[in-house]
Amino acid sequence: MNFQLRKHYILTTLEQQRSLSVAEVAQHLKATPITIRRDLAQLAGQGLLVRTHGGAVLPSVAKHPVAFARKATANSAQKEYICRLAARHIADGDFIFIDCGSTTFQLCALIRHLKIRVLTNSLPVLGALVGSAVQVVLAGGEVDAERQAVHGATAAEHLRRYAVDKAFLGVDGLSLQRGLSANSEQEATISQAVMAGARHVFLLCDSSKLEQEKYVQFAPLSAVGTLVTDPQAPPALMAQYRETGLRVLC
Repeated sequence: MNFQLRKHYILTTLEQQRSLSVAEVAQHLKATPITIRRDLAQLAGQGLLVRTHGGAVLPSVAKHPVAFARKATANSAQKEYICRLAARHIADGDFIFIDCGSTTFQLCALIRHLKIRVLTNSLPVLGALVGSAVQVVLAGGEVDAERQAVHGATAAEHLRRYAVDKAFLGVDGLSLQRGLSANSEQEATISQAVMAGARHVFLLCDSSKLEQEKYVQFAPLSAVGTLVTDPQAPPALMAQYRETGLRVLC
């Protein structure tokens, strides 16, 4: 049975039962548990379910906010493309940061097999990577129920203690004139704290956010090492970004 048929069964079962176990699905589909776990990881990366110990549940059961679920499915093809490009730059032994964005979340399905350490402030990232080969370090602080993330002064202070090899960040807006901007001061503060100690910053940004300016500007373009975007990004605009010294992958 191919992945699409397994996907249909998994999602249909979740709609009916709200949860499932790897063992039960593997037995029903006559597939190996490893195959089912890989399927669940891929579907979790698309925001369609949430991994649990031994199985999966619907996002609503895990109390993921509607806003995060909606963002996870918006521009999903572009986000998957971006994350596949970004994942090529993650290798065994790396210490990386993944933020609480819906784009960066899709990295989880692509790195579960790697022996790396992941620092994050995202509860969905924690849930997707627990039980994998990845060692997860969760920032301490106040939980933002809407964003399913740890925010606040304590979280920012905690994150400043770490020097990650690579930080994978999302952004609400990016422009040549104003650099990086966000809709939330809390998320901007978290990004600033991580960028201060990161050896290399990867900005994962789909083309719809290019030349957009949001509520709060929090970092110049020079703070980013690599911009990862999708093929819909205008070539002329990408040439302008490269002229600033920014590395662009698209």
